[in-house]
Amino acid sequence: MPDTVVALGEQALLEGFRLAGAGVIAAETDDAVRRAWTELPSHAAVVILTPRAAEALGTVLAEPDSPMTVVLPR
Repeated sequence: MPDTVVALGEQALLEGFRLAGAGVIAAETDDAVRRAWTELPSHAAVVILTPRAAEALGTVLAEPDSPMTVVLPR
């Protein structure tokens, strides 16, 4: 399976990414974000995060085996 781009966070901020071919994982709470992060597809190469999702994940983003992440501007 090819590498994949996934967008994670509040659905209202991410719907446009679906049109560009990214997978969208809606997560409206901090707990939902952390749960979704642990369940990312193994082929997720890039994860686009909303600012709130990035805050919820905190230092887990710095783990060496984490996929590359991009945080949307506020």
